[in-house]
Amino acid sequence: MLGKTRGIVLHSIPYNDTYSIIYMYTEVFGRVSYLVARSRGKKSAVSKALFIPLSVVEMEVEHLPKRDLHRIRETKLCYPLCHLYANPVKNALALFIAEVLFRVVKDTEPDARLFDFLYRSIHLLEQADDGIANFHLVFLLRLLNYLGIYPNVDSYVEGCFFDMRNGVFNDKPPMHRHYLDREESKIFARLFKISYENMSLYAFSRHDRVNILDRILTYYRIHLPEIPELKSVSIMPTLFD
Repeated sequence: MLGKTRGIVLHSIPYNDTYSIIYMYTEVFGRVSYLVARSRGKKSAVSKALFIPLSVVEMEVEHLPKRDLHRIRETKLCYPLCHLYANPVKNALALFIAEVLFRVVKDTEPDARLFDFLYRSIHLLEQADDGIANFHLVFLLRLLNYLGIYPNVDSYVEGCFFDMRNGVFNDKPPMHRHYLDREESKIFARLFKISYENMSLYAFSRHDRVNILDRILTYYRIHLPEIPELKSVSIMPTLFD
């Protein structure tokens, strides 16, 4: 079956000496794996150089029944990501976000809302000048909406404890160990008011930002226990002062 779709590159790995597997989240087909030749002529309709993590491409694809690996017939960039790849901070953020998506977005069914969110987020990361230090925090918190594990933030009142297992704030700590104390819960509740539009107004120290990221990723792992340790997370503490 031939079709056209936009796709976001999540990850690539060598398949053999000739081909690579490109993992993508597509607008029409959901998550898909494509087989792409590792070296092509200059006039090729499919350039391996386009498949850098978080690249957004328009494609004509060939999907074969009962196959795990499909083919791309033609491809072109939806928009160039010049700043994202030239700026080392944005580049590190892109690699981190791509790894998160590769690990957590497993659904092979399309989700137009999720695709639009990812498309808009990547475009904003390319264009943004202010608040970049908080971009990944906004992204991770907003992504929870599309994964079906967004917590009940309306349940917060002063002095509550955040129950990470059940995604709610309670006036007493739960009987298990996966919860935040009163001060951390206050910060966590405040965090859910952050957005791409106001992220430049939130000031955190490097230490606080590292702790916040750790708590958010802990929440992810509690609700998505199959997520392995993220390799790219180790670079995040070095990016911002």
